[in-house]
Amino acid sequence: MNNKINIATILPYKENYTKSKAQAAAIWVCDFFKYSKFNNSNFIYGNTKEKDFLTKNYINININNLKSKFSSSTQEYCNNFLKKIKNYNFDLIEIHNRPQVFNILSDKIKTKYILYFHNDPLSMKGSKTKLDRLRLLNNVDKIIFVSRWVQKRFFIDLDNKLINKTEIVYPSILKSKKLHAKVKRIVFIGKLNSSKGYDLYKSAVIKILDEFKNWKAYSIGDENRTRPQIFHSQHTELGFLDHKKVLNFLKKTEIVVVPSRWEEPFGRTALEASSRGCATIISDRGGLPETTNHCIKLKVLNSNEIYNKIKMLIKKDKYRKNLQKNAFNNIKHLTNINSKLIDQIRSNVTQKFSLNIIKNRLRIINIYNIGQKLNHRLYNISLGKKFTNGFIRNGHDVLEISDRDFIKQNRDFFLPSGENKFQNYLIETFKNYNPDFLFFGHTRNIKIDTINQFKELNKSLVISQWNEDPIMPSLDYSKTNLSNITKYINIVDHNFITTNPSIFFKKNKRIKNLHFFFVPVDQNIECFDVYKSKPLKDIFYAMSHGVNRATLKKGKTDSRINFLNTLVKKIPDINYDFYGFENKEPIWGNEFYKCLINSKMGLNLSRGLPTKHYSSNRIASLMGNGLLTFIDKKTEMSDFFNNNEIIFYDNINDLADKIRFYKNNEKIRINISKNGKKKYFKLFNEQITTKYIIDKSFGKKSFYL
Repeated sequence: MNNKINIATILPYKENYTKSKAQAAAIWVCDFFKYSKFNNSNFIYGNTKEKDFLTKNYINININNLKSKFSSSTQEYCNNFLKKIKNYNFDLIEIHNRPQVFNILSDKIKTKYILYFHNDPLSMKGSKTKLDRLRLLNNVDKIIFVSRWVQKRFFIDLDNKLINKTEIVYPSILKSKKLHAKVKRIVFIGKLNSSKGYDLYKSAVIKILDEFKNWKAYSIGDENRTRPQIFHSQHTELGFLDHKKVLNFLKKTEIVVVPSRWEEPFGRTALEASSRGCATIISDRGGLPETTNHCIKLKVLNSNEIYNKIKMLIKKDKYRKNLQKNAFNNIKHLTNINSKLIDQIRSNVTQKFSLNIIKNRLRIINIYNIGQKLNHRLYNISLGKKFTNGFIRNGHDVLEISDRDFIKQNRDFFLPSGENKFQNYLIETFKNYNPDFLFFGHTRNIKIDTINQFKELNKSLVISQWNEDPIMPSLDYSKTNLSNITKYINIVDHNFITTNPSIFFKKNKRIKNLHFFFVPVDQNIECFDVYKSKPLKDIFYAMSHGVNRATLKKGKTDSRINFLNTLVKKIPDINYDFYGFENKEPIWGNEFYKCLINSKMGLNLSRGLPTKHYSSNRIASLMGNGLLTFIDKKTEMSDFFNNNEIIFYDNINDLADKIRFYKNNEKIRINISKNGKKKYFKLFNEQITTKYIIDKSFGKKSFYL
């Protein structure tokens, strides 16, 4: 990635970049500029008469010297911009809300462009028509929308195959240090006109003030045209306030009403109100529902409904306070986070990617234990294989390398480990294949020096590693997992684990770019629908204690043994099928699947204490093949699955009771099993998971989790 990118940011020529009159796009640019790593090389251009600029890097463009009344303001604006930048070479030009500016400048300056849409694209010159928008998609390097609603508007009548050239980056806010004590006041912020619903607010708030004498109401904003007037002793019109004053006013405000008739592209007022702990009422239109998850949405937009919602908030004190607290604690869009996303997009746009990346087709080297030395007995539970399948199905090219198999096959008398041969093999393979993405898991066999050579061979190479096993202090083998991950800590770009990262951070805060992923199901591997058949066994469970033994190694303990012994005593009437238990040999490969699909239910029991969000191939095998699956409630899998998709148990007695219940209630069991499989494939299949891994690794925003 480039350490420095020279950026020119161009505001709409009617957008004031001042402390006193800043509008949405100007505030957006200012907020993200302050947290950008490129702020020393980013110049902002606009047309502002006042001098109280928001930031020092602002350069004013004068468009007052139009040659005639028929002259184009946009053309003049662009011409003057070109005069201003004669002595500058920009790596990137960012254009806000003016597609026509891009059309003009792109013919004059050959560089990278990002186009931002803060409003409805169908209302702007240069993006109104289908052909206009198709031209932009084909020529702009990246298009960014401030909401999903704006993005949907842009793609009306268009095939969304090029949606990967676009991103959504929401306007954001800085979190306030604390939730302030509130004053009994109701506030409207915005243009005081009917499109913003000010007339509806007027009718509702007058009734409220007549009814509740200890409450006051305020209007913040202006309107040069004829507008509704609120004449009431408990109402105050504050006029236009600068952004900072508005935020300070909101800190002590109880209720904010945003009743827009107009389909707001986003609705910054709602975001700011909820971030300051206001109980916020919004119309369910445009991008407003995307601003916050903790608000009241007006399904019916009229003054009576607004009145009813305000009255409810006033009378239900506890409900109002809970809404305020949740809004304050769960801000949806934070500036410090979204600014990193913007910077990542900038880096990606200006980076000299390989031809494969430009075409959205990556060359990937996937290094994992394929298991040739074990006669491919791990195939059915091979996470590495699922990754390969997912990458390929998403259109990428994959070269698989099995580190352990290679080393074992290349041992000799002089180099018993085979490690040096493996490093040479990797380097020569890398030269021949020239990958864009190196992806590996559960290995210690790649030398740091080898990875450094990879990076010298391909400056834009992205490297990520994954680890499937849990990270738990209570497990000895977790130490190995930790060691495997931390070996490459300073050299990989991203780390993916199947345990909630909060567990990991407690042990090692040095881990950068740590992401959780759920072990995926694969359409070719988890391909059975057990709920459609008549299995002979009631419940299945399999574990391994070594290659050829069903007993623990000397000196080792496993709490699962005691758990299973106690469980079978509690349910003697249950026909169980357990392996690696009671001297019953572990099962592998096809034999594993034959036994699994011969059971109605499966137990997802892992080593050690229940760990938050820990997923394994076991849960994928069970749910993915349509078995009713039991899991400890303390795993917090309820964040992903509900009680109609998987069965949560509190303790061993609860588990025994539920196993017996679902054995005797076939219809309920079948329904839950079916729902569980459907949900798992919907959320965490091999294509969704590998797309998420690619997106995260290459700095794209992902909606996987």
